[in-house]
Amino acid sequence: MPNKHNRSHHLSRRSFLRNIGLFTAGLAVSSTARANIKTPSFDKSLMLRNLHTGEALKTTFYSSGDYVSESLDNINYLLRDHRNNQIGQMDPQLLTLLHDLKNVLDTTNPFHVISGYRSPETNAMLSQRSNKVAKKSLHMQGKAIDIRLPGVDIKHLHQAALELQGGGVGLYTRSDFVHLDVGRVRQWGK
Repeated sequence: MPNKHNRSHHLSRRSFLRNIGLFTAGLAVSSTARANIKTPSFDKSLMLRNLHTGEALKTTFYSSGDYVSESLDNINYLLRDHRNNQIGQMDPQLLTLLHDLKNVLDTTNPFHVISGYRSPETNAMLSQRSNKVAKKSLHMQGKAIDIRLPGVDIKHLHQAALELQGGGVGLYTRSDFVHLDVGRVRQWGK
């Protein structure tokens, strides 16, 4: 006759293994179910005004869980190198950073753009004129923008951008703008 203690141990082990099997099956079902659930998406929009061309744009660049290609094309055109009209591809991560900055500042004013995309030729010319222009500027990769925001003090704009920790943030008080990029997190300027 089997030992009562061994029998209960055997049932516990069997019960344990059955429960593990059910748990594992539950995980598989849960992950499949999760894959079929669409997470709610939200729109990302921007209002931009190019100070060199006078052009303005209000657009939604992200909607229904994806980037809107026509909107991205319009942003690329607006942020082109105004010196030679070369159009670059602006990094969607930079656009998202601007969207987040707009939300943090709770503003409906358009960002005034001093510089968006910068062609290699323009960047070389500017870096020869000033040591404040990086020879390998992220503007040439569409990963940087120089902005100001009407109604928002430049130092407040700078502080809000720093708090987002989205990349490089430079403060240019004499020229009255803030540089944002999606490179490594760093800061400069007074």
